[in-house]
Amino acid sequence: MKKKIIFWVEEYFYNPNPFQRVLSLLLLPLSWVYCFVMFLRFKSKNSEDLGIDVIGIGNLSVGGSGKTPLVTALASRYEDAAVVLRGYGRKSCGLVVVSSGGNILCDVEMSGDEAMIYAHKIPKAIVIVSEERKKGVLKAKEMGAKIVFLDDAYSKHEIKKLDIVIEVESKNSSCLPSGPFRERLWNNKEVLVVKEGRDFKRVVELKNKSDKMSLITAIARPERLDGYLPEVLSKNYFEDHHSFTKSEVFDILQRDKAESALVTYKDFVKLEQFGLELSLLDMHLEVDENIFKKIDDYRGFGNAKKD
Repeated sequence: MKKKIIFWVEEYFYNPNPFQRVLSLLLLPLSWVYCFVMFLRFKSKNSEDLGIDVIGIGNLSVGGSGKTPLVTALASRYEDAAVVLRGYGRKSCGLVVVSSGGNILCDVEMSGDEAMIYAHKIPKAIVIVSEERKKGVLKAKEMGAKIVFLDDAYSKHEIKKLDIVIEVESKNSSCLPSGPFRERLWNNKEVLVVKEGRDFKRVVELKNKSDKMSLITAIARPERLDGYLPEVLSKNYFEDHHSFTKSEVFDILQRDKAESALVTYKDFVKLEQFGLELSLLDMHLEVDENIFKKIDDYRGFGNAKKD
């Protein structure tokens, strides 16, 4: 039931049928109220300088937009970097240091899937999960970080930072619940808007390919993968951040007589523990150098050379 509801909501926001379009129109008054409340919330916050350079990466709408690969690409460029995120879907609470100095300090259930991706892909960075981002930033600073990348933190107006917002195209530009937008680009907020195809591009590499693969994935809006997929026996979509069991993956492979499960890195960090044959759609971003220049300008380095 949960899976059906999540997929229905994704369709409602990004590819609505006629009934969903009517429902969206009926909910417009609630969206105006919601958006006004979010504006008042923004105006009530005073951004605090935490004594460390903070870069927020986010998007204004719900659902996937490529935040994780963009944070990975940006944070990989800098020495003494940290990544702080909420750790959605984890089976822990409070502040948890996921990795430091190349050492992974907990399992994926404690960290959540996205934090474990960072731990694998940016081994030199400190990775911290915390519902309270301020505590996470201060912990990273205490551990020696010089720059912190906040994952999905546009709404954290109480923290002084440079916000990088990924532009996501949608046929519906309304706020929740009529449309997918959580907030607007508020005035007096330092924001850099970036767009795929203009400021960065995806590069996908298929690793450990087999002749018979079944796609098994738990990412938001999985249809985004279609342009990168090789031929597969079946497409099996689970809700974003789904916690897989070995049996459900094994049953799909048995049903399809597949030689391997084709997964994204977000799925890989959860499935590798099962010892099943995995093929990986490994993606990274090539980021325009102008983005790094703007980060360096914000930090006060100007054209200074970065590591």
